[in-house]
Amino acid sequence: MKDFLSNTWKHRVHFIMCIPAVLVLFFFSYMPMAGLVMAFKNFDYNLGIWKSPWVGFENFKFLLASGKTFWRMTFNTLEYYLIFTILGTIFNIALAIAIDQLIFKKIGKAFQSIMIVPVFISYAAVQFIVYAFCSNNGMVNNIISFFGGDPVRWYTSAEYWPYILTIVKMWNSIGYGSVLYMSVLAGIDQQLYEAAVIDGANKRQQILHVTLPSLIPMITIMLLLSVGGIMRSDTGLFYQVTRNSGILYSTTQVIDSYVLNAILTTPDYGFTAATTFYQSAVGLLLILIVNGIVRKAAPENSLF
Repeated sequence: MKDFLSNTWKHRVHFIMCIPAVLVLFFFSYMPMAGLVMAFKNFDYNLGIWKSPWVGFENFKFLLASGKTFWRMTFNTLEYYLIFTILGTIFNIALAIAIDQLIFKKIGKAFQSIMIVPVFISYAAVQFIVYAFCSNNGMVNNIISFFGGDPVRWYTSAEYWPYILTIVKMWNSIGYGSVLYMSVLAGIDQQLYEAAVIDGANKRQQILHVTLPSLIPMITIMLLLSVGGIMRSDTGLFYQVTRNSGILYSTTQVIDSYVLNAILTTPDYGFTAATTFYQSAVGLLLILIVNGIVRKAAPENSLF
């Protein structure tokens, strides 16, 4: 205990700096966990969370009984996670390497600033941009008509939206994601490149044998962190950009948008709490499994 207090006092400045982050984490991540009991109760406004009657697993049974809707939104959630993760990782790395290889570094810094801008644009605004392109009289249909094609009714054609949402997501996130990999590239020992040049390696070979292996730890960590949120999606993307159109649900409805829609249309908070509990439980299980696999294959890259 004496050593603990001594060490705490020695690093008191660091502890003080951590206090705001710890408080935010506690109040916004841990305290709300008490509300998970709603998943096992028939919530009544007049009684409150703690006095509402227990119903056991009835809310979960009702969730599973939704059948086609439950499996559809689960499949969509997993599908979009895989698409966004795979394409996002590839494009983030490619863009980071491309900027890092620029001869004119000032231009690279300008690109970094421009690329980060989309992440600060709310999806409430993005939906109007998408509508300007995809409405019946939008830019895309005008181009199609110009070349003699038939206009497409995008907002009533569900089969096109996986591609539209993927494009919007990549535009929104690639710039910010690539910055993380650029920070790793900046820390690579230049002597490795010099040794590769001496051995006769060209630029492509340097990237293949020096740059990419140096990025593997960061790639692994980013993938592990993303696995925890595998059952969660960007609600703004799937709810606002699609304008919550029921016609598009077959390819656009994910668990988060389903929960938001349920909260806004029905007062059954026990059911929505059960849905989010299901998300969290599956996410926790997956991250434990994936981290265990990584720990066996490459212990230095695992989270714990």
